[in-house]
Amino acid sequence: MNCFMIGMHGRYDFNKFNRDFLTGFYGVEVCSFKTEEEIEFLVEQSFEKDFKYGVHFPLRAGVAEFRDAQFLALNDEVRKKAFVYIENDLRYIKERQLKPEYILFHYPKPVVIKEDFDMDNWRFADRSEYAYESEYSFEEFKSKTEDLFNWLSNKAIEYNFVPVLEFDALNKYLCESDFLEERLNTYNTIRICLDTGRLQLQSLIDKSFDAINIIERFAKYTDIVHLWNARIGENNHYPALPCLKEEDGWAPIEKYLGTIKQKNNNFKVMFEHRSDLISDQQLYSCYSWIKSIIEGE
Repeated sequence: MNCFMIGMHGRYDFNKFNRDFLTGFYGVEVCSFKTEEEIEFLVEQSFEKDFKYGVHFPLRAGVAEFRDAQFLALNDEVRKKAFVYIENDLRYIKERQLKPEYILFHYPKPVVIKEDFDMDNWRFADRSEYAYESEYSFEEFKSKTEDLFNWLSNKAIEYNFVPVLEFDALNKYLCESDFLEERLNTYNTIRICLDTGRLQLQSLIDKSFDAINIIERFAKYTDIVHLWNARIGENNHYPALPCLKEEDGWAPIEKYLGTIKQKNNNFKVMFEHRSDLISDQQLYSCYSWIKSIIEGE
C-alpha cells in the first residue's frame, strides 16, 4: 500500500486523515485550501506523520473565478490569464518552500466536446469550460497543446516540480490520433493521471468512447490513478467497492487497473472517493481489494 494516497479538498481534515490514512500509505493529494492555516497544518502533519503530498491545482482556493486554468482557451486574454494564474500558485509554493511530489492540472481545459455531448451527466462550472469541436479545429488544438507542454516543461525546471495532466472529457482529436503520445514522448517530464470515474462516465454517455483503449495507450505515461466508481444517477465519487458489478452499470475497476499494470508498475493510486458514504469495514475492504489487484495477489 506504499503507493496509496487519500485526497483533501478545501482544508486539512484531521478526522479524514485519522480514518482514511493507514500505516504504509504514500501520502495526501490536496486542492483548494481556503486559509494559510490549513496549508500550515499540511506542512506540519506531513513532517510529523512522515507522508508525502501532491497538489491538485490550485493549492489555494478563491484566487480565480473558476478552479481550473483554461490554458487552451481560444481567447488570447483568457489563455494568458490562465498561465499567470498557474505561475502565481507555483511562485507561492516555491516561496513557502513547499515540496509537493507533483502538481496536477485538468486537461484539456476548456474541454472540447461533440455537439451532442450529454451535458446532464458531466459537470462544468461555467459555459467557458467547454467548446464544441465545430468551434475548435484540430490544428488549433495541437498548436495550443504544444504551447502548453513547452511552457509546463520550462516551469517544471524553474520551480522544480513534476507536472501531471489529469484527463477531463476526451475529444476525437485525442481519441483518434496519436499526437498526444508524440508530445508526451517529446516532453517526457509531463505525466498523466487517469481518472477511473471520468473514464466510466464518458463510456456510459458516449458509446463510441473506448476507455480501455485510452488506458492501454496512456498507461505507460501514468503517474497517478484517481480511483472512484461511477454509474449514471449515483452519488458522485462513489468508492470502488468489490461488490459493484459492471453488469449493474459500474466501472470494471479490476480491468482498468489490470490494463495499467500490464504496461506500468510504478504509479500511485489516489482514492478520490467519498469515504463518508460507506462504513469503516467497506472502506478497508476497498483498500484490501485494490491492494490485491495492484500487487497481483
